[in-house]
Amino acid sequence: MGSSIDFGGRPIHFIGIGGIGMSGLAYVLARRGLPVSGSDLKSTNITQKLASVGAHIFLSQDASNLDFFDNHPSGQTPQIICSTAIGKTNSELRAALAQGCPIFHRSDVLSALIGEYTSIGVAGTHGKTTTSSAIGYMLVEAGVDPTIVVGGEVTAWDGNARVGNSEYFVAEVDESDGSLVKHSPKIGIITNIELDHPDHYKSLDQVIDTFTTFANQCQVTIGSIDCAIVKERIKPTISYSVEPGQVADYTVDEIDYHADGTSARVYESGKLLGILKLGVLGKHNLSNALATIAVGRQVGLDFSAIAAGLATFSGAKRRFELRGYQNNITFIDDYAHHPSEILVTLSAARLRVGTERRVVAVFQPHRYSRTLEFLPEFARSFKDADLVVITDIYSAGEADTGVISGEKVVAQIGRYHPRVCYQPTLSAVSEFLTHNLQQGDICLCLGAGNLNQIIPGVLDFYRTALNAKQTETIARS
Repeated sequence: MGSSIDFGGRPIHFIGIGGIGMSGLAYVLARRGLPVSGSDLKSTNITQKLASVGAHIFLSQDASNLDFFDNHPSGQTPQIICSTAIGKTNSELRAALAQGCPIFHRSDVLSALIGEYTSIGVAGTHGKTTTSSAIGYMLVEAGVDPTIVVGGEVTAWDGNARVGNSEYFVAEVDESDGSLVKHSPKIGIITNIELDHPDHYKSLDQVIDTFTTFANQCQVTIGSIDCAIVKERIKPTISYSVEPGQVADYTVDEIDYHADGTSARVYESGKLLGILKLGVLGKHNLSNALATIAVGRQVGLDFSAIAAGLATFSGAKRRFELRGYQNNITFIDDYAHHPSEILVTLSAARLRVGTERRVVAVFQPHRYSRTLEFLPEFARSFKDADLVVITDIYSAGEADTGVISGEKVVAQIGRYHPRVCYQPTLSAVSEFLTHNLQQGDICLCLGAGNLNQIIPGVLDFYRTALNAKQTETIARS
């Protein structure tokens, strides 16, 4: 694949344009007036939005899509953009190769955009979507008008991308396939480092090497030294910590984690900046906020402007996202798919409801490789849940080797948790929840797959049940 994409007017065609990583880039380029097109397997709100800003959308991934460019006004063949998810057997990609079209990875597009702006790149095994969204939101609220591309949808700009008019570009940069090393933003943030993608990396040391290369390519690196690897191996230019006793550039004290958010006093190099109030829950979100504050100060914002923005930041979609409330049951959708993420998400849920109400965790394991690699850690990740429901593994395109299964995940969790059950399919999970949730429960659907598809149906069930109960009560009165 190439590394020098042309933004001068040659057509740009995305295979898999509806993906969360691809669509944000396509949106920015389309808004810049470039000839953007792309293919996907179905129409979604994302592809419809892209069409509304001028992108030409094909609802199939066929070789014939390239016929569209035979009489293109530019007179040039398209530049083809793919993600790692597009395999070599894809007929559209094979046709592009046969025609001699230049082929680029989506990270090449992102790298080129990063090079055009005063860029802020947010990396890390966990928290990068929330942190990049928070940074973008803070800058928007402060009137900085940044361009933003993140790996989740944000209500404030109605999607995963925003086009601004300032010099600043906020980007979530991903380590999953090793492409992180292509990026050289002015400011780089590293939230933490763990092994999360054993399908790509053979060891934690390989992951560290990738992050080290990225850090060395940034003019300024901001990192959490609450992560020992970041502290000892990355040695960030600017450090932050939410742990007592750590010596860092940005620290906090008088922390109050409560059901409606978090408050703390914030210090910069030992000097009190002021009081921070967040509407998002938990220690991990306070840590993400400190990274955001460090960025804000780097670009010259007063703490008052930073704090005002963070006070109203509600997070990205699928990050502890409230999906509904029926029959006194709260439904939360969260992308957590790594043991560390499950731990902090369930801790936040427990913080929200206290000890008198049940936390029900429904988890869809994501990828056979990840599930097998971290099975001992998954087994211990559900301590804050009162009831755990496990589905079959979402393959994400991986082949099932028969070594690991949802049933084996349940067996391991059962060694440490008294109430865990196996519901293999989405329909089985829905049926189980309609019979076993209780008033006062908080039900969390966890995972990076398609588990969240069940939420509307379960909400409808409890809405109908509540309406029927109210009708019966009225009839008796």
